[in-house]
Amino acid sequence: MIITQNATIRLLEEISLNAWPSHKIELYDGWLIRFSHNYTYRTNSVEQIGISSIPVEEKIAYCESAYLNYHTPVNFKINPLIDSAFDHRLSEKGYQIRHVTEVMTMPMSHFHPFPALSSEYEFYGRNSNLPSAIYYPRDIIVQIRDTITDDWIQSLFRLNGTADPVLQRIVPSMFKAIPKETIVACIEIEGRMVASGLGILDRGYVGLYAIYVDASCRQKGFARSICSSILSEAQKKGASKAYLQVVQGNVNAKNLYRSLGFEDFYTYWFRSLEL
Repeated sequence: MIITQNATIRLLEEISLNAWPSHKIELYDGWLIRFSHNYTYRTNSVEQIGISSIPVEEKIAYCESAYLNYHTPVNFKINPLIDSAFDHRLSEKGYQIRHVTEVMTMPMSHFHPFPALSSEYEFYGRNSNLPSAIYYPRDIIVQIRDTITDDWIQSLFRLNGTADPVLQRIVPSMFKAIPKETIVACIEIEGRMVASGLGILDRGYVGLYAIYVDASCRQKGFARSICSSILSEAQKKGASKAYLQVVQGNVNAKNLYRSLGFEDFYTYWFRSLEL
């Protein structure tokens, strides 16, 4: 059982790396040094993915030097596959725990979708056979595409509060560097995106990302409709399992995900030090 669980964690860690590329990546003796101007912890951290041969203290010092050059804190991602002694070593060096994240998973056989009323298709040889619109009760219309567009990214920035000009310049290229098939969802009101979602397919899994709802539109079923649309379409495309990552303490989000059929699987966090 332990071997199976560790193998699944390793797979999810790998496909989540595929799902969210960094602006810059350096491979260093089995460690990935990722940098994206602090857009997210995941894309601005060190991840251990392979066998190491260099002494660990030397490697930590190398990573600290790299992030010092980037003028950002140094973050190490700690997941259950990492030796607890390494986490303790970082703690003794003054690294603080930041951004604790809970990974939830779901076999599609446990999926409880929000029932749609109907769907509409555009037959122009585009959109990977996805419906162009899915209709739900309460006049909710989820628009679906297979491509991450500049308009979708700019609207996402407005939803998640990304105003830094550097991030507005580099993050679009990060989204467009995703090498896997995507399902891009949004809800618009009077031409303005008020809810977003992104599904990324990889090896039988679909990952849910970028689930945001405008503050003025919460508690109206928008997030449930977005998630249900992505998961339903991913299932049609052959996905048999789903995963997502939610920041610890986000009670409303976890309640939604549990109602869809997700369950807690493992937790990871970041050890961070200001240089």
